[in-house]
Amino acid sequence: MNTSRNEFFKTQVLGHPSGLFVLFFTEMWERFSFYGMRALLVLFLVSALGIGGWDWPRENALALYGTYLALLYLTPIIGGTLADKYLGNRRAIIIGALIMALGHASMAVESNPFFLYLGLGLLVIGTGFFKPNMSSFISILYQDVPEKKDGAYTIFYMGVNAGAFLGIMLCGYMGEILGWSWGFGLAGIFMLLGLLQFLFAQNIFGEVGKKPNKVDKTIETDDHTKIEDKLNPFTLVDKILIIIVAISGLTWVINDPLSKIGKVNFLEFAGTDYSGQTIIVTLILFLYLIISRIIRYSPITRDKMIAVVIFAFFIIFFWASFEQAGGSMSIFAKDYTSRILSGNSALIFNIVDVIITVVPIAIITWVLFLFFKQTFKKYFISNLILGFSFLIIWGLVIWKINNNFNTFSYEISYPTYQVTTVDGTIKNYAITAETTVPENAVLGESISVIRSSTEYSKNDHLAIIDIDKKGVNFKPLSNEQAAAITTNITATVTQKKENEIQIPATWFLILNSLFIIAFAPLFSKWWESKYNPNPASKYAIGLFFLAIGFAFLAYGATGIPQGAKTASVSIIWLILAYLFHTLGELCVSPVGLSYVSKLVPPRMIAFMFGVWYLALAIGNKTSGKMGSMIDDITNKYDISTFFLIFTFVPIIIGVIALLLTPVLKKLMHGVK
Repeated sequence: MNTSRNEFFKTQVLGHPSGLFVLFFTEMWERFSFYGMRALLVLFLVSALGIGGWDWPRENALALYGTYLALLYLTPIIGGTLADKYLGNRRAIIIGALIMALGHASMAVESNPFFLYLGLGLLVIGTGFFKPNMSSFISILYQDVPEKKDGAYTIFYMGVNAGAFLGIMLCGYMGEILGWSWGFGLAGIFMLLGLLQFLFAQNIFGEVGKKPNKVDKTIETDDHTKIEDKLNPFTLVDKILIIIVAISGLTWVINDPLSKIGKVNFLEFAGTDYSGQTIIVTLILFLYLIISRIIRYSPITRDKMIAVVIFAFFIIFFWASFEQAGGSMSIFAKDYTSRILSGNSALIFNIVDVIITVVPIAIITWVLFLFFKQTFKKYFISNLILGFSFLIIWGLVIWKINNNFNTFSYEISYPTYQVTTVDGTIKNYAITAETTVPENAVLGESISVIRSSTEYSKNDHLAIIDIDKKGVNFKPLSNEQAAAITTNITATVTQKKENEIQIPATWFLILNSLFIIAFAPLFSKWWESKYNPNPASKYAIGLFFLAIGFAFLAYGATGIPQGAKTASVSIIWLILAYLFHTLGELCVSPVGLSYVSKLVPPRMIAFMFGVWYLALAIGNKTSGKMGSMIDDITNKYDISTFFLIFTFVPIIIGVIALLLTPVLKKLMHGVK
């Protein structure tokens, strides 16, 4: 790449090429869509039918969630290979973004299972084209200036988390307040706007990425000189193993939710479930394939590839724990956390919420302004689309703030009946439109609190629904919603509760992105200082931070009894967990992307990013499998024990990472 002729390096924004910020904003809108949808998926699946949810058991929802995430990170191997050999990075990015936009549009019709599954499928395919090529495109653009790669990936990662912050905040809020289709639909709109913005600004990259990557046979030695490397073509045995591993792996991943939701088990024979044996054999074959290929490379390439595989091993365990954020931690926020604030606490939260909403968006808008100063005239249409996107964001933020300050809490009473069981336990049940009250039942009234932007007066009657069927969380229904279901409850307003709020369960998910925006510059300075840890130590530190976060959750949940389905622990434990998880992520994720780009030969960069995302796929599916055990572990032990598992596993892997430090240093051949 000749940087003097490449327009990518001609203009500067914050000390980086302005072309990097085209990728920054494209990735930001893609992550807006991904994280916005992710924040809603599990909550939508487990929510009551009356408010548009599917009323699934938590185990089924988490199984589908884990499979979706796994498939999302499996397809990049295919997309990366196609880009390397046939499409080129830019064409693959555009194809992926278009398919993902169609996927989000399909999911907006969430009431129809066909469209939701179609949408998830399109998102999986689109991500396969988009994800590895965005990461590898930066590597290719910076291949003549490798010393600038770490800074470029840090900026890129800021775009990732700016999008995650906005997506979770706005899609999650609209999905919970206005309806699921609003949240899913908003994700699709911004995916489309991101695609158009990239499409009309792509000339800033010159000719880079237009054609498939050339076969570069050179590798870098310990003293940073380049020598010719031998190629390692796939043998017939390799291809057969790839087919077997792909088919068996995909079958296992898809079979998990299918056996729970559709009661169809492809891996059951003669009444015995062979799912466990299938994945073990698949992993053994996959490891054999990886090892057999690595040993056929030249010594330097072989060593560097072994280093990448070891880093990928750490990544699997990190993400298996970290991705509990969208699964079991979302359920913990929804069912076990006290989200009702009143008086001064409510006022302080509203003020803090406004600050953490407005300040990050203001910072990103300032970056947009600097970008406009450099590129507005030359890439007018792209920048017009980008500006329009931010106008929508600011409009939604202002509406959200206004709605929060005009939403009130109301105390309500609703009819119940009381039944004494054989063992003497007294149970209360709400009387719905379909309830037949037993003859020996004692009638009564129960009190609860709802949140609504609709004005109610004392003694007003309204229809409500028990969101979780636990008699804790209720939501008011419109007349149309109440008429469509038989599980609605007739309630009466007893009083308006002044200055009381309920924090949405999805709100906690924005903390991860918020903390990254806050701490990324500090970590970037750390990596550039003389105290910069070696790669293995960075992974170990990240895993230890992750363990500390789960230790806070385990401690906060110690008072929750065995088998409890609801509780009201302080929000401070979730906030501390997200803080330390984010510090761990900053040690692992952007650093991992940078090391893959430095260690892997240029000719196979997109493919190896696909392999890297395969490690994430295994981690994410493991996360879903482990997260789906929350009910079993809670019933058998307690929820504190569940979180302790995720405390000890990262500590063990972190210690292993530290022990491997001298080995990794030797394998990396001078790469820092």
